[in-house]
Amino acid sequence: MRSLLLTALAFLLCAPLHAQGNRCGAGRDLIVQALEHAGPQSPTSDFEDALQLLKRAAALCPDLGDAWYYRSLVEAHLGHAPLAKFSANKAHLLGSEGMDQNLQPFVLSTPPALATPASRGITVEVAPTPAKNTPPPQTVAGPLQQKWALVIGIGAFADPVIPKLRFTVNDAHAFAALLTDPTLGHFPADHVHTLVDAQATTRAIKEQLNWIARSAGPNDMVVVYFASHGSPRQADSVGGLNYLITYDTEMHSLAHLDEDALYATALPMIELSSAVATRLKSLRTLVILDTCFSGGSIQNARMMGNVPNAAPSEQSLHRLAEGSGRIVFAASRVDQESLESTTLQHGYFTYYLLKSLSSTKAQAPLSQIFASTEQQVSSQVHQNPVMDRSSTDADFAIGLAGSR
Repeated sequence: MRSLLLTALAFLLCAPLHAQGNRCGAGRDLIVQALEHAGPQSPTSDFEDALQLLKRAAALCPDLGDAWYYRSLVEAHLGHAPLAKFSANKAHLLGSEGMDQNLQPFVLSTPPALATPASRGITVEVAPTPAKNTPPPQTVAGPLQQKWALVIGIGAFADPVIPKLRFTVNDAHAFAALLTDPTLGHFPADHVHTLVDAQATTRAIKEQLNWIARSAGPNDMVVVYFASHGSPRQADSVGGLNYLITYDTEMHSLAHLDEDALYATALPMIELSSAVATRLKSLRTLVILDTCFSGGSIQNARMMGNVPNAAPSEQSLHRLAEGSGRIVFAASRVDQESLESTTLQHGYFTYYLLKSLSSTKAQAPLSQIFASTEQQVSSQVHQNPVMDRSSTDADFAIGLAGSR
């Protein structure tokens, strides 16, 4: 009898905690939705929508400090100074990782210099005027100084239900080798960090993105390469988010995807986009996404179980390209997969990208490299690589030698 009473008491005590945990989990998901909904160049209406999402997050989980912190930033952007101060005080009392790191997801680290006819036509919301003692951000690249890169390739995953990929690690090592080749990429070896398989956890990737953000200045060059699975927006029924599948991502079942596990362990595309747009100061930044491999021929193995692989959405690519000097390559369109070749021992996109770079000694502008790569890939398989960039004059060659 005593054990039954203890069991019943434990259930009564734990049930509210479990319910609270579910509410706070939903609240964190709403924060990610808000950050994807409103970016540095979003119109006021998007910020108003983001504010409603953050209000819901704080209502679901009142102790969620990040909800209050990001709400304070949105309120400030909308000109609601008293409400912004109230929310910031709540975040300070409750504790907020975003506040501790001084994250500013709505302020571009490399704002556009001027709106010109060559720009992508995005309506630009002017950021708050910096303090008088704070120099304005640099918007035009000077002579190239240092070069930095993060290269990630994941073929094996901790969760055994996630299908292995055959050539992503080959792709990553080959790309890193090209960057550090003194006749091609001219990247110092200690400035190229490579994460493969078990090294490429969600935490490790975020730490390395922060390493580049701390290291690279406006006149430096940054390259970020990522090869793995990608999840489609429809796999997240709550927020409709794209995820990059890292080594420690949990899905538990491909037949019946555990969305909560995916959200808690994968890397949301918006976090990569935010890091590139608001933390990287480099005015020469290239992001390459060779995600969503089929793991087999064009005719079969084109899904992770019942979960289709997916390229980044158009919105995700646009967010990555916000600012100045940003170029983004994606291996395929959002409705296609990025395919691998047993013959080439590589993914098609990375293989022909490496070939295009090597044939020009990496001295050709990236727009030219992309055109050559796209033509070769699309002539071989049903796959059309995509490029986006902050403006049509955002272009550089990755083989340029830095001054130090």
